[in-house]
Amino acid sequence: MRLHRGPLPAAVRDALALERGERVLAAAPTRGGSYVTATVLALHVPTPSGGFTRIPWERVDHATWKDGWLHVKETSGGGEHHVRLTDPGSVPETVRERVTATIAVTHQAALPGGGKVRIAGRRPAAGGDVRWTFVFDAGLDPSDPGLRAQAEQVLEELRRQTGL
Repeated sequence: MRLHRGPLPAAVRDALALERGERVLAAAPTRGGSYVTATVLALHVPTPSGGFTRIPWERVDHATWKDGWLHVKETSGGGEHHVRLTDPGSVPETVRERVTATIAVTHQAALPGGGKVRIAGRRPAAGGDVRWTFVFDAGLDPSDPGLRAQAEQVLEELRRQTGL
């Protein structure tokens, strides 16, 4: 993996509030004059207010790179981020590699009441227990307790099968 060439501007590095041991792997300038920064632990995307949103890799549901735009969707109903990069460098490849590295298991299952759920088990980049997320088919209400109970049953069977 190619590391970011050249230093981040000091103001950007200071605004990132990196955790201890969190080092920058890649960074790319945005059309708005900020930076998208990929570290060993998270993706940092600029906010309209001039700060940054820190998204741990295991919370990135999916990310795509198209026509100069980085599109990132967070897990469990988290936000969506759309950032135009002026010189992407290795950011798109780094994002793909880091997100993929967190995936321990992914499984799609039909629910007894109809519809499907995608269950993903992800390991935080910093280590620790697998974190599970549910992504329900469009039109299904993820806050429906009956639906959640069905998904939890599928998850329990998946955990027995995988030992996770």
